[in-house]
Amino acid sequence: MRYKTKQIKVGNVLIGGDAPISVQSMLFTKTRDIDGCLEQLNRLYFAGANIVRLACLDLVDARALKQIKEKSPLPLIVDIHFNHNLAVFCAEFIDGVRINPGNIGSKENIKAVVNACKQRQIPIRIGINHGSIEKQFCDKFGYGVDAMLESAKYNIALLEDLDFTDIKISMKTSDTQKTIQAYERLRPLCDYPFHLGVTEAGTKFHSTIKSAIALGTLLLKGIGDTMRVSMTGELEEEIRVAKAILQDSGVQKSGVNIISCPTCGRIQSDLISAIKIVEEKTKHIKEPLNISVMGCVVNALGEAKGADVAIAFGKNQGLVIRHGEVVAKLKENLLVDRFLQEVEDEVKSRQNKD
Repeated sequence: MRYKTKQIKVGNVLIGGDAPISVQSMLFTKTRDIDGCLEQLNRLYFAGANIVRLACLDLVDARALKQIKEKSPLPLIVDIHFNHNLAVFCAEFIDGVRINPGNIGSKENIKAVVNACKQRQIPIRIGINHGSIEKQFCDKFGYGVDAMLESAKYNIALLEDLDFTDIKISMKTSDTQKTIQAYERLRPLCDYPFHLGVTEAGTKFHSTIKSAIALGTLLLKGIGDTMRVSMTGELEEEIRVAKAILQDSGVQKSGVNIISCPTCGRIQSDLISAIKIVEEKTKHIKEPLNISVMGCVVNALGEAKGADVAIAFGKNQGLVIRHGEVVAKLKENLLVDRFLQEVEDEVKSRQNKD
């Protein structure tokens, strides 16, 4: 069961409480490149992102961000390091602020940011990062999860003392076990929503594995209210993998779940080409749907019983099955088109019921 957390709002997106787990990303173009940022924002919007974060290095970035916000299709969070004055400036128009306690500076700096966010009624993410924990905690507790935990507790108390509770928290490391431990240990100590993520997770291959392990484990334990899968140089793929983790953990169903066999010597059809076509042609579907594409009769009929729509390939021909009932027996070259037709019909029938 998911932990019941305080609910906050980033733009029009609710986080925590009983709100759906939202998916975030971060732009990798320079924030001063307004057109480039808007192009990436639109890509993320169509990929299904809910919230996007942007870096802000200086006042040039901050002024550009104000123009970007006016045209953005998604709520925006500004990511601030070192210069608290930029957070104060951006708080006038942005939907949320992320600060890094390890480099934002003194209590007075944090107080200035809190006052600006309080005035606009926008949330702050306390972004604890294993690579930049405050020296005072590393000196006392070592460079690890203990120091992260103490930093989180200290900074939560600091904001609460300033009568500010529109807070979400992240406890990111590049190590899956430490990430899991950090979130698990903090969870019983507060009721603020958690932003899940593995920082510096690497390229698509490594990030997918690390994120699936860490985020999937936490989600299965009921921990997490919003999340980002961090990938070097990827945008749409971040969203795709995040949504797959939500779906395959059983936490939040959306889109198509494809069941397909790995192929073996029994295959008498071009299953690999078929599955590539099916994956490409169904990626736009938002309805939660189980579809099965199997290469031989050994497991095909059994999997079809649990699928909404299925193909069971045989030698030069096969079956299209819907809700366990055979709806067509066709030659191999006709199977995929008929299967996709049944998938679209299934989606339409569900939408009509709604």
